[in-house]
Amino acid sequence: MHTTSRRNFLVLTGISALAAAGCGTASGSGARNTSTLRYQGSVGQVTPPELAADLGHLEDLKLEWVGNTISGPQDIQSAASGQTDFGGAFNGAVVKLSSRKAPVKAVISYYGSDQHAYSGFYVSEKSAIRSPRDLIGKKIGMNTLGAHHEAMLDIYLKKQGLSRSEAEQVERIVVPPVNTEQSLRRRQIDVSVLGGILRDKALETGGVRKLFSDYDLRGSFSAGTYIVTERFIELNPETVRTFVRGVGRALDWSRTTPRDEVIDRMTAIVAKRKRNENAEALKYWHSYGVSAPGGRIAQEELSVWADWLTERGDLPSKVTIGDLYTNEFNTTTTEKGS
Repeated sequence: MHTTSRRNFLVLTGISALAAAGCGTASGSGARNTSTLRYQGSVGQVTPPELAADLGHLEDLKLEWVGNTISGPQDIQSAASGQTDFGGAFNGAVVKLSSRKAPVKAVISYYGSDQHAYSGFYVSEKSAIRSPRDLIGKKIGMNTLGAHHEAMLDIYLKKQGLSRSEAEQVERIVVPPVNTEQSLRRRQIDVSVLGGILRDKALETGGVRKLFSDYDLRGSFSAGTYIVTERFIELNPETVRTFVRGVGRALDWSRTTPRDEVIDRMTAIVAKRKRNENAEALKYWHSYGVSAPGGRIAQEELSVWADWLTERGDLPSKVTIGDLYTNEFNTTTTEKGS
């Protein structure tokens, strides 16, 4: 898989996640308690498992990078189809995958929103948009539809009293994240959803104003989880336990360690892996946004998206939230709702 081209890799991941997982291919080599986990990374970023490996928290467990993911849904489909051993996505995408009867389990949270890591809905400083009703008939640019940002928009509009028919008049359009700020400044869209480095750079430039953010709506919350197949858990329970424990320790370390020290560590990791990438964006890193100790999963972190998807009619079948995740492999015991 190291030499698989990006195009060929995406062709492979186009295989039906459900069909492949149902045939038992997700176990990889089939060896019990494998000592290697195949995964996809992100350009110029350090994922919690990569940080855990560098800190030594994965013990003798090795990570095998097979390429970079293009999206959360693609990443978890790759795991479900057996092309990788774990994948991560927005919890709504995890719910949708599970509703299609894919035999997967969420085992640990890996990203979320807090006072440092959040996605905001921004308008130009002189915009007449001040209230939710001002959004009717306006264009909102976001990275993808049917995921985190659109869910936040719908929750915001509903909380502010807009009817479903009124909310449907708010136009949502897909704009590549790197073009969102420029599209707003050129008035091609009325609102842009910005997070991370793109948000910070826009605020540095000035001329934009926050309308609301996901953190404003829900406070600190974990928004995405890593999933593995039930088959993989059956064959490799101790591997999963080591992985979850190690990633949880890395998340806790990133939250309690001075930010400059975390960034220095991440920058060194990017340099060592030699993937011909730019680590400049890391200086804008603030947090993974996971506030739960050890990244433990709370049921509400999945049920809130299941409710949203059900209301939209996007779930092909009913899901039982308790079947979607497990904290069995997480040694942290202080999180409520587990």
